[in-house]
Amino acid sequence: MLPIFESILPIFLLIVIGNLLGRVPKLQRPVWESLELFSYWVLYPTLLFTTILHADMSQLSLGGVLAALFAGVAIMGAIALALWPLLRATGISNGPEYTSIFQTTMRWNGFVALAVAQKLYPPAASAVVALAMAAIIIPLNLSSVAVLVRLGTGEPNWQRTFRAMATNPLIISVLIAILFRFIPGGLYGPVDEAIRLVGSAAIGMGLLAIGAGLRPADALKPRAILWLPLVLKLLFFPALLVSLGWAFGVRGDEIVYLALCGSVPTAMNGYILARQLGGDAEFYAAEATLQTAFAFLTMPIVLSLAAQLASG
Repeated sequence: MLPIFESILPIFLLIVIGNLLGRVPKLQRPVWESLELFSYWVLYPTLLFTTILHADMSQLSLGGVLAALFAGVAIMGAIALALWPLLRATGISNGPEYTSIFQTTMRWNGFVALAVAQKLYPPAASAVVALAMAAIIIPLNLSSVAVLVRLGTGEPNWQRTFRAMATNPLIISVLIAILFRFIPGGLYGPVDEAIRLVGSAAIGMGLLAIGAGLRPADALKPRAILWLPLVLKLLFFPALLVSLGWAFGVRGDEIVYLALCGSVPTAMNGYILARQLGGDAEFYAAEATLQTAFAFLTMPIVLSLAAQLASG
């Protein structure tokens, strides 16, 4: 487990550095918002494109991996929805707060998963993460918006939501990469290398931006309900994905890749949605920060156990 811990450490150190840089007076919030936009529209799509384009998927049982992912997301969604009547009846949570409980239970930070995949595993791991990101973006966003529309205090804009999903650069980049895999000869060498260079900046810049968006002060406020999505997301979800993967015939390293997808903390993009549609944005920021901190401890454990299972 120590080698995994040491391999993940630089990734979380970058997140911490990003949070510290976010406090520098000359690096105000607009700087980080611009970096987040640039990463979302340029750097990450480029990284996903090159990852999918060059990955050797001949030995991967993608059907079992994707089936486990879709089934896992569906089961987690059902569990999260089933919690609402209980939380409401006991007065533990209100509607807007529950929407953030739902989102932070369901969403996952694929970019942290990509960073770990590139650091620890062969290129096939990054390909699995990239495909997983593209495959479950739509159901995650639809379910999150539906819950926010029902229980949030904001006005829904379904047209804007569907337009955003149709023009999602991550989905588009993966689809283009898959298309290019069928083109004889692939990309012209110098063009391919230039695209690789752009994509290579994604992990470092993206992790700094993630760190700058975290809010440690909110996470330190004593709210017991914060632990519910943390346990579901960081402990239950990876165990669920691995179990489903095993049931669908996934074996070997792919089990570890599934565990990686399940073990990462929630993503910060749901914070913006919570703010727009009347969710509890403060709760979301606190939960995302708490999950990111604890993932530093839970991810090595999850990945070590998955590796032991994969090795038989």
